[in-house]
Amino acid sequence: MTHPIHDSRYSWFRLLITLAIATVANVGMWAVIVVMPDIEAQFGAGRAEASMPYTLTMIGFALGNMWLGQLLDRLGVTKALIGAAILSAASYGLATLAPSMMMLSAAHLLLGLGTSVGFGPLIADISHWFMRRRGIAVALVASGNYLSGAIWPTLLAGILARDGWQQVYLSLAVITLIAVIPLSLLLRRQVPIEAHGTAAAAAQLNAQSAGFSPRALQYILGIAGIGCCVAMSMPQVHIVAYCVGLGYGPAVGAEMLSLMLLGGVVSRVISGLVADKLGGVRTLLAGSVLQCAALFLFLPYDGMVSLYVISALFGLAQGGIVPSYALVVREYMPPREAGARVGFVMMMTILGMALGGWMSGWIYDVSGDYWLAFVNGIVWNGLNIAIMVMLLARSRPRRREAMV
Repeated sequence: MTHPIHDSRYSWFRLLITLAIATVANVGMWAVIVVMPDIEAQFGAGRAEASMPYTLTMIGFALGNMWLGQLLDRLGVTKALIGAAILSAASYGLATLAPSMMMLSAAHLLLGLGTSVGFGPLIADISHWFMRRRGIAVALVASGNYLSGAIWPTLLAGILARDGWQQVYLSLAVITLIAVIPLSLLLRRQVPIEAHGTAAAAAQLNAQSAGFSPRALQYILGIAGIGCCVAMSMPQVHIVAYCVGLGYGPAVGAEMLSLMLLGGVVSRVISGLVADKLGGVRTLLAGSVLQCAALFLFLPYDGMVSLYVISALFGLAQGGIVPSYALVVREYMPPREAGARVGFVMMMTILGMALGGWMSGWIYDVSGDYWLAFVNGIVWNGLNIAIMVMLLARSRPRRREAMV
């Protein structure tokens, strides 16, 4: 039995507003990737050092998913969004004034904290408004992260070439304030208390059938999230630098990143539809296997046309993985803890991205090549697959009606 608010006309309206906010709020995660070669040249840094602003962004993004998720459970999504938008805008401004890589990285830590509101907290919020179609709703909101990465690097390329990376950041500060704050005011409506009760009963049935406590499952998913996202980070974080090293230039790398992330949007939508039928665990396992297969393709092929094709395939393979973690959390854990639980697992996936982004740069500096970095990603991906197979094997058959 579901509450009338679930899957209602208002739920779908709220989903559209949330997706628009996510597309703007998440840009801070991707901007540093586009400007990384310029930062490297300006500060005379090595590849690993130039990756540190991204790594600090992802650490802030990870912590923000957990902290802002907890804040969302207490204060609601609107207040969390307004505070995060102000923090993001201030961080963009501070980054343009940074006199050293250390200060620049510190500014990106704050930027990650602000940007994080566009991911885990928004996913947790929208999950309360859907039951039957929760998979596609979560997938669409999570797609805001990839839409942001697919749209903004191309739009910002002209400003970057003409005025430099500082002007890119100042433009993003203004855009974040004038877009996120007004839209957040449209999300002030709260979920009815009785709707939480319906979702809690269904989650308790699922947790009992799986044989894991919420805390144990949370930690298991966190470890799996690190594994899949260390692997995921290699192409996403370093594709622009990889193309520069191959002689194709940053513009080609930015196009490949956009293509990769557009493929991720398609993958997330498809995965959401699949998850509504099969559940989060099976969907997550399928995405992880496909991601591993796509990573193998980077090893023998580095021609420009090949990399365009592989980038698209990689996006199509891995886009649905991270939203599936949120679905597993909501299928097995109490709804009143959704912000904190989803936030923790999202934090772990993002820490995997941060670790993988730095690790790939370090491997490049040591070996002078990205080949071993791709191999490293494949190994970590194997860890994720092993955990998902274990979860699937441990889970006893259960009625599909309980998977909500």
